[in-house]
Amino acid sequence: MITLENAADALTRPSSAEHPAQRALLRLVSTRTGGAYPHVRDLDFELRFRDATIAAALALNASGAGFEVFETSRCNPEYWNREPNGAFRLRPDRRPSEGIRDIFVNGPLYGFECATAIVIVFYKAALDTIGEEAYDRLFANTYLFHWNVDRDLGLTTIRTTRYVPGDCLYFANPDVDPDKMEWQGENVIYFGGDTYYGHGLGIRSSREIIDALNRNRRPGATRSAFLMRQATRPGYVKLSQAAASTPGFRGIPAAVDLNVPPPHRARIGGRLYLFDLGGEDASCEEAVGASGT
Repeated sequence: MITLENAADALTRPSSAEHPAQRALLRLVSTRTGGAYPHVRDLDFELRFRDATIAAALALNASGAGFEVFETSRCNPEYWNREPNGAFRLRPDRRPSEGIRDIFVNGPLYGFECATAIVIVFYKAALDTIGEEAYDRLFANTYLFHWNVDRDLGLTTIRTTRYVPGDCLYFANPDVDPDKMEWQGENVIYFGGDTYYGHGLGIRSSREIIDALNRNRRPGATRSAFLMRQATRPGYVKLSQAAASTPGFRGIPAAVDLNVPPPHRARIGGRLYLFDLGGEDASCEEAVGASGT
C-alpha cells in the first residue's frame, strides 16, 4: 500500500512552493482516496489521466465543435449514427478510438451540449492514457448522450471544495430564464487557479462564467449563478486496474520520480506540484524500481 501521510495537515504547513496550486496533489490524495493507493502505478495513472484530461479539454476547445442542445445536435455520419433523442451511437463498423478521435479532427461537423462535451473529454483522456488497443476493448459500443457513460470510466460526484486540475466542476444558475434552459448551468474542466474550460464558453475565469450565466436569468432574478461545492471524477484506481489487465495495455510511464529527495514533483496540465511522502518512502521507491513505472 502506498500512502501519502498527513496530506491534509501538510496544507497548513509552510511550503517552499511558489503558489498554493503546487500543493494540489496533497488535496487530491486527502480528498479522493484518504491518502492511499493500492500500487504506485495507480498514482501514476491518475496523474497521467488528469494531465491528459486538461490536454483533451484544450484540444476540444480548439477543434471547432459547436454547442447545440439535444434537438439540434449533429455528428459526423461517417463515424456516428444520430438518434432521435440527439444522442450519438458509434457505427458498428468503426472502432471506439476512431470515433472519439474524429470529434477532435473534424470538430465543425459536431455539435453537442456541455455534459456530453465533458464525457468526450474524459474518453479522449482515457484513450491517450491507455492506448488504442486497450481503449477499444474497454470502451466498445460508445454511446454519447448527456451523462450516459461506460461503467469502466466510473464517474462519481463527491462533495468537496478542494478541487484538483482535471476535475469536472459545475456552475449552477438557479434563476435561469425558463426560455433558455441551456443556460441552467455549465459543466467545466478545472485547469487550476481560476481557469476553467466550458463547452460553448471556452476557457474562462469563474467570474466570466458566472457573468455569462447571469445574463441568462429570468426577469427579476435575485440569485446569482455560483460554483457548486462538488467535483466529478473518473474512478482512477478502478480504471487503472482494469486497463492493466486488458490485452494491449501499453503501461503508464512514471509520473513521479520517487528516487529523488523530497519534495517530490509531478506535473498536471503544465503545472508543477510538490509533495512529500510520509513513512512509506522506502517501499514506494522500491515499488517504482520493481515495477518499472
